[in-house]
Formats: sequence, C-alpha cells, structure tokens
Amino acid sequence: MLHQLARAGNAVGLVLAGDVAGSLDQPYRANADFRYLTGIDDEPGAMLLLDPAHPIRARRVQLFLRPLNPEVERWDGLRETVGKSLRAKYGVETILRTGALGRFLLESARRSKRLACLHALASHNAPLSPDLAILRESASRIPGASVIDLSTVLPSLRAVKSADEVRCIEQAGRITGIGFAAAREACRPGANEFDVQEAIEHAYRTNGSRALAFRTIAGSGVNGTVLHYHANDRPLKDGDLLVIDSGAAFGGYASDVTRTLAVSGRFTARQRLVYDTVLKAQAAAIRACKPGARMGSVDQAARKIITAAGFGDFFPHGIGHHLGLEVHDADPASPLEPGMVITIEPGIYIESEAIGVRIEDDVLITRGAPRVLTAHIPK
Repeated sequence: MLHQLARAGNAVGLVLAGDVAGSLDQPYRANADFRYLTGIDDEPGAMLLLDPAHPIRARRVQLFLRPLNPEVERWDGLRETVGKSLRAKYGVETILRTGALGRFLLESARRSKRLACLHALASHNAPLSPDLAILRESASRIPGASVIDLSTVLPSLRAVKSADEVRCIEQAGRITGIGFAAAREACRPGANEFDVQEAIEHAYRTNGSRALAFRTIAGSGVNGTVLHYHANDRPLKDGDLLVIDSGAAFGGYASDVTRTLAVSGRFTARQRLVYDTVLKAQAAAIRACKPGARMGSVDQAARKIITAAGFGDFFPHGIGHHLGLEVHDADPASPLEPGMVITIEPGIYIESEAIGVRIEDDVLITRGAPRVLTAHIPK
C-alpha cells in the first residue's frame, strides 16, 4: 500500500476500522480494508495513517488506537497498554492513541499536500466515506492541500489473493463441504428447513469454523425461487427441491457454495431438465474463467445456455462475485487475473412451478485452467 501511495506523489492515506462496537447480540467486525492491511479485528475506532515519505521510517505506518477505559473494559474485555508486546502483536512500530491523530495527520498532510481517499466512495445520498470526511477537513485547513481519489487501489490489491489467503479460502471450503454432507443427511420429507440450517451450521462450528460467511439460505419448494430467502421455517415435502446456499468462514476468509437437492432423493423429469441446464451453464461459465476475461463474458457463457433452453427470463442475477474477506468481496471491476477467487452461480427460478435451482462453486483463477476450490462437494 505504501508503494501505491508513493507512486501517487507520496500521498498520505488514512484507513479506519469503524466505530460501531460489538454488543451482546452482534459481534464487532472491523472494516475489511482495515483488516486486510493490519489483520486487526478487535479494535473499534482504530485508524491507520500511511505516509510513505515520512523522514522517520518507523512513522511511515502509524496505528492509532482508542484510549484505555478500565470501566468500559471491565464489561467488554481487557486491552493492552501500548508497549513492546502490543507492537509485536500488531507488527507496527508506531502505535499511538486516537487523541494524537490530529497532530500527526497535520504534520504529514502539511508536508505532502496530497491526501488520498482509500475507502470506497459513497453515493450522493449516503454519508461520506469515513476517511474522506476527515481528509477534507484536514485539507481545508492547509493551503495548497488537495484530496485525490485512490479508492480503486485496495480493491485491486484485495482481489488478487496471496497463497496464504487462498489456503484460508480452501480450508473454509473444506469445512463447508462437511456442513453440506450434514445437510444432505438432514434433507428428508417431514424435516424443517431449519433442521437443515442447524445441521450445516453445527458441522461448521464443530470442524474449525468460528463464524458463518453469511446467513444460511435453506429454501424448499417455492421458497427456493426467492434469491435471498432467510426464514428457513417450512416443512420439507416429498417432491420439493431444496436450495441450500451457505458457507463457513475460516481465518477471516469466506466460502460460498450452493447446492440444490431433491427432498425425495429423485428429481422429476421437469426438475432434472432445469437442473441439468443450470449444471451445463455453470460448467460453461467456469471454462470461461481465464486471465483477461471479464465477468460479463463469463456471465454470457452461462446465460447463452440457459436462454437457448428457454429459461432466459428465469435467470435474474449475475453469474457471481469476488470472494475473500467478505462474501461479496472487493471488486476492482477489471479483467480476471491469476490469484483472484470468484463464485460461479447460475440459477433458474420458476415461481409458478415452485422450482428453484442454483449451483455455486468457488473458483480460483490461474495462469492455466481455473481451479474449482469446492469441487469436492457433490453436485
């Protein structure tokens, strides 16, 4: 990240973890860009100041943490004082408290005169991105200072995964496979959609996953035609299809898999026609996942098959998305490159026939043929 800022005229950047603390019913989760750069997910309100041209090398990366508050921490968890141990834990030489940010940001901004917006930009009816709000205020107080747009840099970096990141996604996928095996056992007439959800999520928790990548979808019958169905509270009936869209998280990284099961164990002729069409469309889309391809051409490879089969009006969504620290991960809107991980998930949803079919896998882009990271999960 420092290299990209240096190339932009030694611009100064600021990345915020986010201020919304966890609660009894909702755990805290830091902004994904902040987690990507620091690995820190337990410091609400933290800020990372990046100054590639700072004359003191140890201050080119500065981490600002909220002050200690013993009364709050008695309830929410003990925190370390700033010292050798904390610097080693976070891998940052310069750690300060957030009260000092104003002075150090002013120093860097006055010297650089170029401030870089790194967070994703916001639409006109949404609050300013958190770094831009601070940087604008800082620039307004420094003659000649300006704010430049580098909001595409972090998505580009995050989209191409390192070998370690790929291993985390693969492990998340392995755990997800165990969950889907449990889901197949739970899928039978008379069971409830929630029984399937509980089986899959219990398998995640007992096999090394501390969290879901996203809320599990278990939609049977007409519920399987609802793309983001979450009620999961309908009895499974003989003759139904069951769409399960779920994923475990591991090491902070997500998996995302969808399988469609016949509750009775056998498809009707019509269900099989729809299923086979989706399966062929997915295979075509995966073959199209080559370096230099765009997601639009991958989508078209699947859509061509679905449309030719007469189901074009029943495929209402895109072919997939990037996958990583978030289930819908940072998207650089650029051609595919080796190291990117994307989902491929064509579907056909015919509400009038209560037939919903989606098949989804996680795919690693390589210099050669794409590698399906979740191929071990039966289709």
